[in-house]
Amino acid sequence: MNRRIIATLALAFAASVVAYAAEAAEVKNIVIVHGALADGSGWRKATEILEKRGFNVTIVQEPITSLADDVAATNRVLDLHDGPTLLVGHSYGGMVITEAGHNAHVAGLVYVAAFQPDKGESLLSLASSKPAGGMNIRETKDGQYLYLDPAAFANDFAADLPKDEAAFLAKSQVFAAKQAFAAKIGGDPAWKSKKSWSVVATEDRSINPELERDMAKRAGSAVTEIKASHAVFASQPDKVAAVIEAAAHEAGK
Repeated sequence: MNRRIIATLALAFAASVVAYAAEAAEVKNIVIVHGALADGSGWRKATEILEKRGFNVTIVQEPITSLADDVAATNRVLDLHDGPTLLVGHSYGGMVITEAGHNAHVAGLVYVAAFQPDKGESLLSLASSKPAGGMNIRETKDGQYLYLDPAAFANDFAADLPKDEAAFLAKSQVFAAKQAFAAKIGGDPAWKSKKSWSVVATEDRSINPELERDMAKRAGSAVTEIKASHAVFASQPDKVAAVIEAAAHEAGK
């Protein structure tokens, strides 16, 4: 074997090793996209757990003025990171990560009691296909935004949280633009090209648990069921953090 052939083979081997290493890069960045009707502060306990386990966690405080605005806000955060990132979305945040998941930094997607849409679907079309137990969404006086009736918030959103915590979430909820809920996914969802995981909250009254199961099955997501309300990220932070940690390790393989 002459030197040229040996050099060519060595170069090809080195390139394959580099490519494999890039593919198998350890995932230490986690970006969380909160849902509508709540901000990112409810993720504090889960964030602290993940940070103690060595992860770099960032929470996107998206405006919920439109799906496009929220995807742009998420991409801005993703672009601040070096290396692969696990993208996590709760509720409406699942719509956002389905679009933002195409970002080159994203190694995998975790849907936490979230909508997991396909091309051409909106939050409204999915929610109406299998209605949830709680139906207490109200419009603001100008007809442009939606919110959850504070009197029903604890029961529909956070039934397994202490009363004072649920009451605070009701008072600090982020109103959602109607157009954000009506916006359709324009192209192929990111879960078709990237690994995904799904947390089904079995006591969810904001998204029908059967709908969560159906969407996860369609996407081929690895599923974990947790007995919890829609606020599973806050009421069961250890269990949700465990799912995210396992997904991060798997996404890096």
